[in-house]
Amino acid sequence: MNLRGPHMVFRGDVRIEAGLRRTDDTDAYLHLYGETPVIYDEWRYERRGVRIGAVGERLRIDRWDGDSDRPAMTPTFGSGLGLEVRLAVEVRADRLVLEADGRVVGTVPARDVFGSGRIWFGADAGDRGKGWPLSDLHARSLGRGRMSVADAPGLRVPRSSDAMRDLAAVLPRPIRMGTALAAGPLLTDSAYRRTAGEEFSMLTPENDFKPQFVQPRRGVFAFAEGDTLVDFAETNRMKVHGHTLVWFEALPAWMRAEMTHEQRRRVMVEHIRAVAGHFRGEVAEWDVVNEPMSDEDEDYSNGNRGVRPQLWFEAMGEQYIDIAFHAAREADPHAVLYLNEYGGGEEDGPRWDALYALLIRLKERGVPIDGVGFQDHEYAVGDRTDPEVFRRKVRALAGLGLKARVSEADVLVDEDEEDIQARQLAGKLAVCGEEPNCTSFSTWGFTDKYGSTADLRHYPPSPGNALPRDAAYEVKPAYWALRDVLDDARRSGPG
Repeated sequence: MNLRGPHMVFRGDVRIEAGLRRTDDTDAYLHLYGETPVIYDEWRYERRGVRIGAVGERLRIDRWDGDSDRPAMTPTFGSGLGLEVRLAVEVRADRLVLEADGRVVGTVPARDVFGSGRIWFGADAGDRGKGWPLSDLHARSLGRGRMSVADAPGLRVPRSSDAMRDLAAVLPRPIRMGTALAAGPLLTDSAYRRTAGEEFSMLTPENDFKPQFVQPRRGVFAFAEGDTLVDFAETNRMKVHGHTLVWFEALPAWMRAEMTHEQRRRVMVEHIRAVAGHFRGEVAEWDVVNEPMSDEDEDYSNGNRGVRPQLWFEAMGEQYIDIAFHAAREADPHAVLYLNEYGGGEEDGPRWDALYALLIRLKERGVPIDGVGFQDHEYAVGDRTDPEVFRRKVRALAGLGLKARVSEADVLVDEDEEDIQARQLAGKLAVCGEEPNCTSFSTWGFTDKYGSTADLRHYPPSPGNALPRDAAYEVKPAYWALRDVLDDARRSGPG
């Protein structure tokens, strides 16, 4: 989807034409989005749009109505299409009229799929495709219809001097206030873009740096969305915390395929070098390894050290962590390198004990690790931890010469528990502001409209409530509690 390019704004009837050139059996689709998709923590909510393409010798149209992740209809029309095809679709009131090579081949109900009055353009090569050239793309209004072309919005956000980032910047020991961001809403939702640029001094790409998004096929990299986030950060004087180079989830299918241990090591190192190298000098910090600790009790007993036995571990043992950090340091010598973990950092128990022991071993082996991120996802009552317990963990890291940060905080609560959410987030921020080795406090998003705790069991997904702003961007008690922590710290500081 071409979010950084222009999109159409129209009223009435319009016609769109495109020239497609295929090779062998590649499927070639033009995707017309009436509403842009939303990615909820790797899960894609497909809103209204159509995909029109040449599949074999026939023309196919898929129409999404926004009420299912599957197309509402997938009819095919015509026959005898060649490798070069000229497609056209006319949006006429309640019908979509389809043409192939100058001939009308079918019509389908429009079902208000372009009721937004906007169309964003994208393309797709199907499951088997290796890509195809788009030779031309034209659009014009029909009859009394009206059409214009809108450029992607500028990235610079006008700023006040009273946002959270400003309060944090004037503390006796300044820290970064951060959030996870996604390129899609950044370019299509002005309230999201404005709030992100005003309030935060650090961003973490929510999905756009993860392997399945950034290297969908081996050696084929998709940096457009990540570059957009980096450009937004640079334009608005924000730092970028890269997430993540090595993880056992969010992997493309090819990276999960069977391979020898040496091949898997080579794949991991090549990925780190390519991604960290691409963003060298632009990304200040990296989550080099994400969530290395196991969830299974048996991995903490009988001589096991608690490191999760996933595909990277199976190929290289615990040393996959060493190899990853050395590769990241080589790719960008000036980036600050973190290990990022959940659960064990915020609470006492075997998970924390195993994580701390792992950190000692890494330091003893000379691994170039600079810090640890504590995710602080609190989705149930049992996840809520005392800030003073968290303080002990931060101080333990200081004893190892390591930095600490709150990396992905969000607190899911019942409707009458917003005070609990406020206390939990503010308590962790207070600790971070007071402990010299804690460098930043980041929430995993800032508005429930795009929060990863959305209820995905039905369409459209229902927003969660884990973040400091609701789905309408109205602030909650948690927002004011975070500001109060920063304001109190500023007032109590020297001078």
